Amino acid sequence: MTAPHHYITTTIPYVNARPHLGFALELVQADVLARHHRHRGCEVRFLSGTDDNSLKNVLAAEAEGVDVQTLVDRNAEAFAALREPLALSFDDFIRTSCDPRHRIGVERLWRQCASSGDLYRKHYEGLYCVGCEQFYTPADLVDGRCTEHGTEPQLVAEENWFFRLSRYADTLHELISSGTLRVEPAARRNEVLALITGGLHDFSISRSHSRARGWGIPVPGDASQVVYVWWDALGNYVTSLDYGDNADAYQRWWVQSKRRIHLVGKGVVRFHAVYWPAMLLSAGLPLPTDILVHDYLTVDGRKISKSSGNTVDPADLVDEFGADAVRWWLLREVPRVGDADFTRERLIARANADLAGGLGNLVNRVVTMVHRYRQGHVPLPRAEALATEPLIAACRRVLGEVDAALSSFDLRKAASAVWRIVEESNRCIDNTRPWELAKAEQGGDRGAGERLDTVLAALVQACRVLGDQLQPFLPDAASRIAGQVAEINGVLPPANPLFPRIAEGDA
Repeated sequence: MTAPHHYITTTIPYVNARPHLGFALELVQADVLARHHRHRGCEVRFLSGTDDNSLKNVLAAEAEGVDVQTLVDRNAEAFAALREPLALSFDDFIRTSCDPRHRIGVERLWRQCASSGDLYRKHYEGLYCVGCEQFYTPADLVDGRCTEHGTEPQLVAEENWFFRLSRYADTLHELISSGTLRVEPAARRNEVLALITGGLHDFSISRSHSRARGWGIPVPGDASQVVYVWWDALGNYVTSLDYGDNADAYQRWWVQSKRRIHLVGKGVVRFHAVYWPAMLLSAGLPLPTDILVHDYLTVDGRKISKSSGNTVDPADLVDEFGADAVRWWLLREVPRVGDADFTRERLIARANADLAGGLGNLVNRVVTMVHRYRQGHVPLPRAEALATEPLIAACRRVLGEVDAALSSFDLRKAASAVWRIVEESNRCIDNTRPWELAKAEQGGDRGAGERLDTVLAALVQACRVLGDQLQPFLPDAASRIAGQVAEINGVLPPANPLFPRIAEGDA
């Protein structure tokens, strides 16, 4: 039987500036899901990329005095280059300005929606936020400003192509309320349902060639217009699969996949849970199965964003503290619901407490004891396992607990489930006191030696489970742990520190 397919995607960010830690959060979350499903034997395709065809990118290039392609090439390269420092495992990376798969796919999607009678042209006047690349009504604003960027939208009047979103309101409500199109967490699902219930309005899906500065994909059959950046960008989830040519990849990973999973930030839920499914319904294409929504990272209580200038460069952060520390902070500190405030002090505290002082110290203690008391040979359990049963039970439960947590898109809960093995291991050491058992064995207590074997065997097995179950979360560290407790010619390698302690002054 063919293993179930999981197609996992991130959003594709604008490239008006270098990447920031907020997008790194989404990349790491998607990577954990992709690695987790691969680890469980599933076939997975993991996609990321960049949204090059934005007016924001044009304006950024003008401000810098460079041509648009130069700017987007440079910044897109920085996004793609996050693969190595963040230990990411994406299978594909699409760029909307230059990937030959993209334009023909966008054109095909446009034509299919047009053939459904869902595209029409009309004059429009509205308030446009360049930061959001979206029109707003006065009711959407607070004190006349966009709630996302705090800026006053521009008044724009022109003739554009529109999409009949209103036609799909009832269908979308039914799909989402029934769970056929799953939006998690529940607070975001309720937000989308309230938006639909409040009434959906047709939206503009093109911009004049002049206002777009000629940057973007021309509307098929209308050279005076370019395709609206969100229509263009949302299409990447299928264009990257050669949808434009109806290729095997599209059939395999979109039409036939068991799960089509989008990870998105809360600021773009409307586009992914309303606009995108409606476009697919219009074109007669399968819908995503899951839209998993994360909240924001903040710095000093303000959302991290390129436009606000309070960015934290993830590549620089990894250079300072390492991929394990950065990934672990994102997974252990960021809640399923609610924003998380980032500081270097919090990252250092978490890395020192959990990685250096917790996980690293545990593996080092266990390997050191095996060498000290059994010359590096992992013993077999020889006594009744009452003292080690809580640890054995934690190792037995972890797989199901991680599966359940990740199924509900709770990465912090999943990481905590793995961490309970560390806690139970340390509790086991404190309760059994192996050094006292070794002393008693040396004094002739044979039963103490048997109990020591049982404890050491359970602790080594717990470290092996940690090395296995941490693979989706900390792939590099998991590999080091696995190597530390793998027997070579029947003997464990000598204990070697896994995580350096970070000096507090490094913050």
